[in-house]
Amino acid sequence: MGAMSAEPQNRTPPILDRVVEGPIAWTGETLAPDDGLVEVPDRCLAELEAMAAEIDDNPLPLAALRPDDFDLPACRGMMAGAKAILENGVGFVLLDRLPVADWGAETSKAVYWLLASMVARPVAQKWIGTMIYDVYDSGKEPGNGVRPDITNMGQNYHTDNSYNLCPPNYVSLLCLQTAMEGGISGLVSFYTAHNEMLRRHPALLGRLYRDFVFDRQREHAPGDEMILRHPLFSYEGERLTARLSHFQVVNGQKMAGEPLDEEGAEALAAFEAILDEPGMSKDFHFEPGQIQIVDNLRCGHRRTAFRDWPEEERKRRLVRLWLRDEGRPFYHG
Repeated sequence: MGAMSAEPQNRTPPILDRVVEGPIAWTGETLAPDDGLVEVPDRCLAELEAMAAEIDDNPLPLAALRPDDFDLPACRGMMAGAKAILENGVGFVLLDRLPVADWGAETSKAVYWLLASMVARPVAQKWIGTMIYDVYDSGKEPGNGVRPDITNMGQNYHTDNSYNLCPPNYVSLLCLQTAMEGGISGLVSFYTAHNEMLRRHPALLGRLYRDFVFDRQREHAPGDEMILRHPLFSYEGERLTARLSHFQVVNGQKMAGEPLDEEGAEALAAFEAILDEPGMSKDFHFEPGQIQIVDNLRCGHRRTAFRDWPEEERKRRLVRLWLRDEGRPFYHG
């Protein structure tokens, strides 16, 4: 089976061969408790309350809502500050919080859409054009065509849409309801993990800059290639970016009929062991009304396995947006 490739196979990729310092190179132990935290001030809540009432009185599809159609100076200032943290700070923010219980799910989604749109443009999250995506337990087992985010299974640290052509710059999640047990969120800095690979496993680091095979999860046109080859790390001289999904690599190598080479398996295992070390990650209970936004190319995210409530109306539910200003809003950019 053939596969799409992001770069010529005979090209020697540039490798970041120095330790990176700065706010993005954090661990859970070095973060201050309020790093990345953006509290929603009363003046923003007042703007949002007025906007929520206006939206309730004038329904529109979410994709038709634009921040420019509302007078939101305080919210614009808040989200500009959030974007500065994403770009020049720790690479994640946690907005705390929206009154989702008072507004209800649909109004909360609309307000969330408008706030996230101030960071970057929402784009399609599926090949069929889905723009807003519910994260919940569908009762299915993860596999080809079933994303782990609609199961209750635990996840490895990953980047969203690592397995296709055009991953989002930012991944945003709104928490509407939490699980009965588990589902703890985790964030990790790929810059810190890269620093540790350079220190501990310099001979293996270069393998992470060469291609792995990813299962494309059937998110493509009929008849298109089902797998994609690209590296986990890319460095163009200024910015290190990562694209990681252990689950899709395992599936992709199997679909291609190519067992992962010994060096690749060793490098991937060493890198993920670093990600999983105690003290490396920021772990937290995501609470209703909070919005998490993560730099999808510089930070990894995951959640632990969870057990949900038996009542349908109480089940865990998050709402996800992918944000990207580059290219077009199509799934493949």
